[in-house]
Amino acid sequence: MFDTLTITNFALLAPLAALITYHDSRYRRIPNAFVLAALVGGLAVNTVANGWGGAWSSAGGFVLAFVLMFMLHVFGAMGAGDVKLFAAIGSIVGAPLVVPTFLTVVLTGGILAVVTMVRGGVVKETLFRVAQIFVGLLPGWEMPRFAVPAERGHTIPYGVAITFGSLISVAVFRG
Repeated sequence: MFDTLTITNFALLAPLAALITYHDSRYRRIPNAFVLAALVGGLAVNTVANGWGGAWSSAGGFVLAFVLMFMLHVFGAMGAGDVKLFAAIGSIVGAPLVVPTFLTVVLTGGILAVVTMVRGGVVKETLFRVAQIFVGLLPGWEMPRFAVPAERGHTIPYGVAITFGSLISVAVFRG
């Protein structure tokens, strides 16, 4: 079944998911206080559970998660709050679970994006923009820059995908 560390991870991630879902959906912001609490909690739990090895795994998870999400931020796909949130979650799950968690978060975000696209009635426009991005990756073509939609219904509160994807990842890969 679940070991103590897995249960503790759920105890940190579940309330974080609830708080982030509310704030990111309503205000499109991720409060730094929640991120800092998650970071400190992750470092503390992993250190208590596994000593210095747990501390290093937590710190490594923080750095690796930051780097992975920062690459998406550079291309304009993520906000800075999403980068900080995933880095803090990296400190909770530890370095070995960061890459599977990242992939789970990307899949969860993709599902959320499809739901948002269909609900907003912007399927054709979104697919055209995605095609433009892929063309922009080709040599000799320029990557397009799109303005953030003014209507919140056309944006994705990615903190929701990050927290729920992390819960799914812990359940699947650590459970």
